[in-house]
Amino acid sequence: MEFWKNGNKSKLASRNPWAWVPSLYMAEGIPYTMAMVVSVILYKRLGISNTDIALYTSWLYLPWVIKPLWSPLVDLFRTKRYWILLTQLVIGASLASVALAIPASRFFQYTLAFFWLMAFSSATHDIAADGLYMLGLTNPLQAAFTGVRTTFYRIAMIATQGGLVILAGFLEESGYEVPRAWSIALFATAAVFLAFLLYHSFVLPYPAADRPGSRNPSTSITLEFLYTFGLFFKKKGIVTILAFLLFYRFAETQIVKIIALFLLDPRSKGGLELATSEVGIIYGTVGIISLMLGGLLGGYAIYRKGLRFWIWIMVCAVHLPDLVYVYLSQALPDNFYLINLCVAVEQFGYGFGFTAYTMFMLMVSEGEYKTVHYAIATGIMALGMMLPAMASGWLQEQLGYQNFFLLVMAMTIPGFIVTGLIKIDPEFGKKKEMR
Repeated sequence: MEFWKNGNKSKLASRNPWAWVPSLYMAEGIPYTMAMVVSVILYKRLGISNTDIALYTSWLYLPWVIKPLWSPLVDLFRTKRYWILLTQLVIGASLASVALAIPASRFFQYTLAFFWLMAFSSATHDIAADGLYMLGLTNPLQAAFTGVRTTFYRIAMIATQGGLVILAGFLEESGYEVPRAWSIALFATAAVFLAFLLYHSFVLPYPAADRPGSRNPSTSITLEFLYTFGLFFKKKGIVTILAFLLFYRFAETQIVKIIALFLLDPRSKGGLELATSEVGIIYGTVGIISLMLGGLLGGYAIYRKGLRFWIWIMVCAVHLPDLVYVYLSQALPDNFYLINLCVAVEQFGYGFGFTAYTMFMLMVSEGEYKTVHYAIATGIMALGMMLPAMASGWLQEQLGYQNFFLLVMAMTIPGFIVTGLIKIDPEFGKKKEMR
C-alpha cells in the first residue's frame, strides 16, 4: 500500500527502495571518487608535478573534514529531497565545467575551482542522502539495505575510477590528444550525473517527516551545536581516541595519492609506465573489487568474533601489504598480471583492516548524540587523511619511489602504537547469541 502526501498522487510518501536507494548511493560515490582519485590521474596525464598534485588535490578533502559544521543547516532549511536534487545539479554542472576548462591555458586553476565546487556539493549531498535514507525507510528496511547502499557506492567507484579512466585511456590510444580525451570522458560523466538528477526528480520519495527542522527560537543554533560538539571532546580517553583516528592509517595517507602516480610515471623516474587504461583496470577495477571483498570479509569477521579479537590482525592487514610497493619500486616488473596481483593484495588488506577503523568510530560515537558524534569522527578521519597527504608528492619527488615506499613502511609504526593504546569492549561488534 502506498501512502500519498497532500493528496497529490505524483508525490509518493514512500517508494520501493530498489527504485531509488541504489541510484542515490551511486550518485554519492561518483563525485567523491572524482575528487579523491580521478583528479590525481587527470592532472598527471596533463603534466602537473607530483608535488602539486598531492598538495592541491588533498585540499579537496576539506569539505568532508568540515561537513559536520554545516550539516545542521541542511536539517533546518528546506527538505533533504530538495538538497539532493540541488546538489546533483551543481555536481553535474561542475563536471561539465571541468571538461570545458581542460583545454584552457590556465586549466589547473580553473579545474581545481570546479572540483572544489563539486566537492562541497558532494559533501552536502552525502548529508542529505543519508538523511533521506533514514526518513524514507523503516528501521527494518534501513538495516536490510545497508549492504545494498554500500555495494552500489563501490560500484560507482568502479565505474568512475575504473570505467571513466579506461574510457579516457581508450580515447588517448585512439589518437585523441590527452586534453580532448579527458574532456570527452568528463562530459560523458556529467551527462550520466544529470541523468541521475532527472531520474531522481521522479523517483525519490516525499516522506512526511522530510521537512525543515523545527527548533526552539530561544535557543541558539550555535550554542546547541557547540554543546554537542564539546561533548565529543569530553569523552573518556579522548586523547587516545584522537590519536587512533589520526594515526591508525598514517602510512596509508602517504600512498593514497602516490599509487596512481607511481603506476603512470615513466621507468626513467622510477615508475611502472603503465597506460591510462591499464591504470583504470589495475587500480580502478581490480583494486576496488579487492577492497570490497576485504571490507566484506572484515565485517563478517568482526560480526563473528568482535572488534577486540581482530584488531591486531586488522592493523597488520592495513600496513604489511604496503610492502608490495617496496617490491614493485625495486623490481619494476612489466608483467601486467603480477602488478594486478600486488595491487589486489594491498587493497584487499586495506579493505579488511579498515573495517576495524569504521567499527572503532561507531564504538566511540555511542551515546545520546550518536549521529552527530559519528559525523565528527568522520571529519577527524578526513583531516587525518588530508594533512599528511599534502606533503606526500613533495616527499616522493625528493626521495624517489624506492626510498619513498621504504619511508612509508617506517610510517606504519604509529598505527601499531595507537592500536596498543586503545581500550575495546570485548563484546563490541560481536553477534549476540540467541537464548
